[in-house]
Amino acid sequence: MKYLLDTHALIWAFSDIENLSGDVRRILNEETEVCTSIVSLWEIGIKKSIGKLQVPFTAQELAKQCLSQSIEILPLQPYYIDMLSELPKKHNDPFDRIIIAQAQTEHMVIITKDSKIKLYDVPTLW
Repeated sequence: MKYLLDTHALIWAFSDIENLSGDVRRILNEETEVCTSIVSLWEIGIKKSIGKLQVPFTAQELAKQCLSQSIEILPLQPYYIDMLSELPKKHNDPFDRIIIAQAQTEHMVIITKDSKIKLYDVPTLW
């Protein structure tokens, strides 16, 4: 099983692990394939720059932490954008929508607490 961390799950994995469910903490400690999206790092950078998010690390520092924990950072690919254009308009957050498209294309489970993501045809875990 492959997992894709939503942005809030990624942040909590490195700053406030107690916010994660027991199932998510177990998955992060197992030998499973866990990824995050470059889009999550982009979202963090944007939200930090406009004052909507305060985290104790930069996107670059977070990327280094991901690599040290064997969390792969998925790049943005054109075929994800093609999948994004086919998604129904159930959620307006552009960051979440591309994460959904990535998970659908790569057959991944999204680790998220976001109930709007669960409206899509994509498996989630929390």
